[in-house]
Amino acid sequence: MGGFHRTLTEPAGDVLTPTVHASYRHVHWAGHPEQAQRFADAAARFAGTRWAAPTGVAAAPPPDLNHHGDADTAPGLVDLAVNVSAAPPAWLAAALGSPAEWTAYPDAREARSALAARHGVAEESVLPTAGAAEAFTLAARGLGARRPVVVHPQFTEPEAALRRAGLFVRRAVLPPPFILDPALVPEDADLVVVGNPTNPTGVLHARESVLALRRPGRTLLVDEAFMDYVDGEPDSLVGDDEGVLVVRSLTKMWGLAGVRAGYVVGDPALIGRLAAQQSPWSVPTPALRAMVACASPRACSEASEKARAMDAERGVLVAALGAAGFLVVGHPRTPFVLVDTSPAGNGSLREALAAAGLAVRRGESFPGLGPNWIRVAVRDAPTSRDLAATLASLTLRQGEDDA
Repeated sequence: MGGFHRTLTEPAGDVLTPTVHASYRHVHWAGHPEQAQRFADAAARFAGTRWAAPTGVAAAPPPDLNHHGDADTAPGLVDLAVNVSAAPPAWLAAALGSPAEWTAYPDAREARSALAARHGVAEESVLPTAGAAEAFTLAARGLGARRPVVVHPQFTEPEAALRRAGLFVRRAVLPPPFILDPALVPEDADLVVVGNPTNPTGVLHARESVLALRRPGRTLLVDEAFMDYVDGEPDSLVGDDEGVLVVRSLTKMWGLAGVRAGYVVGDPALIGRLAAQQSPWSVPTPALRAMVACASPRACSEASEKARAMDAERGVLVAALGAAGFLVVGHPRTPFVLVDTSPAGNGSLREALAAAGLAVRRGESFPGLGPNWIRVAVRDAPTSRDLAATLASLTLRQGEDDA
């Protein structure tokens, strides 16, 4: 409930002075509990302090939501910051088409059909997009959410897209080891965004835990950009249409960051709302051709092989880091791991690693993490062992400096 009050003053005596007229609006928090958070956040921006949010629900920035791993790389450094495969295979590069095909306007129908067949869903349940980033923008604009909640730590672009759409975003922040707890998500949320497996933690949430976030009148948006690194994809929500949207990406597995190829699978009614927000021809022809190629039986078989190879390479990295005294979060199922560098002392080791020729992804731009966390991409065994040895050396040097 709310109301308006007015204060009016009359001139004193014979002195002619302007009338003072003031008005303000008051809100009863019991009737509008979500306004308490908004008021506290607005006041904190001016006061320079932050309101202590309830357990599991964090207030808004300071993390830089627009920071991504490519900003942590530099010429001459070994790139462990970006989690994209080095290059697409030759058969995929050839499938992107020739310049002669690029003179026509893009037509997404073949890609939509191929992706629907790959996932065993109806064509109206699929929408090709210009990478996962466009999917998040379409969701922010088209779903009509009023009380969105983003589960963190996770990829920051979904929250950034919601904020660009003018929405107030609440955060459900998972504590280490960052396993999904549906109870941390406010019941009144009408849109919940969660990653699975999650960037940057590498945690694969159980399918049942993610499904537990569904509610009548709520959209569940699941970022599965790295699900193809999980052989067989047993925890994917593709196919659970009612109230669910799943965002997928071809960027990571297939080394196509510059092509911008992604798509959304899910509730046909919600897919239609996203499609209504999409600009004509927003997905370029090479990206559409990539979708067709990556939906083929050959691609699915090769993706399984690549996922199994990644499991082995990641195992080398995890073992090397553990031997050097560094904790890797949980049992990652992604082409990267999240590392706690606090054994080396407080603060960030990122600058010291860069000085040693190694670029890693900073953790402090992810809500729920701090500068002692780094994300490390999985590379070949010699590179992984070199990273672990460098971290061990930095830890020893830090200990000597503190002595």
